[in-house]
Amino acid sequence: MSVAKKEYKRITVKSLTEMKNRGEKISMLTAYDYTMAKIVDGAGIDVILVGDSASNVMAGHETTLPITLDQMIYHASSVIRAIDRALVVVDLPFGSYQSDPKEALRSAIRIMKESGGHAIKVEGGKEIKESVKRILHAGIPVMGHLGLTPQSIYKFGTYTVRAKEEAEAAKLKEDALMLEKAGCFAIVLEKVPAKLAKEVAESLTIPIIGIGAGGGVDGQVLVTHDMLGMTHEFNPRFLRRYLDMHAEMTKAFKQYATDVKSQDFPNESEQY
Repeated sequence: MSVAKKEYKRITVKSLTEMKNRGEKISMLTAYDYTMAKIVDGAGIDVILVGDSASNVMAGHETTLPITLDQMIYHASSVIRAIDRALVVVDLPFGSYQSDPKEALRSAIRIMKESGGHAIKVEGGKEIKESVKRILHAGIPVMGHLGLTPQSIYKFGTYTVRAKEEAEAAKLKEDALMLEKAGCFAIVLEKVPAKLAKEVAESLTIPIIGIGAGGGVDGQVLVTHDMLGMTHEFNPRFLRRYLDMHAEMTKAFKQYATDVKSQDFPNESEQY
């Protein structure tokens, strides 16, 4: 069903709620640097997530755990300088908010002051409730993240679908409601059954953004490098590759090397 799309000069947390109320789906992608963010923003994507997935995509770590607060601020600062329209949400990295609400607030303030980000994102439910409340009380917008939470990968032991069992599904619903009541402006649901995600989206007034959570939610998020096909080892069911940039870039690099070695590059028109 086609829904009337409102043109926004700048996307805010209020814009996302308006989109949900209007039935307009929210588009969200990751970016970690100025050049990519400039392209993503120019394409009209609503939300840019400076994700701790930079730990995997940009630094080559196996998990999101090693990335530091300083590194997240660096990536977020680069993205912010590129943005004209999108709402920029920045992940608080592992260890910067889970155990101490005061530390959580300090981390969130550093993100906002030093990067210029518009909001922060945290993973977890009732176990981080006090940290969420402390950040929100300081006037900093918070996006939640439930379901598969990569910062807890060693607790789960696997990247498989979460909340398939009744008890975990019930806890997810409780946590989502708690995050809404605390004041979060949106929640990401990662790798949960589509039926459950739809129930959560319909029961809450704040937008639910899905990744591997079906089409019954209020928006979708993917890692940009994955959907462009720059990465090719990662092939979950929920990922649609819109390009095969790995093949295209490899072809271009090989051609460049060939042209340099054969002295075809630079030619007469490419010299001063």
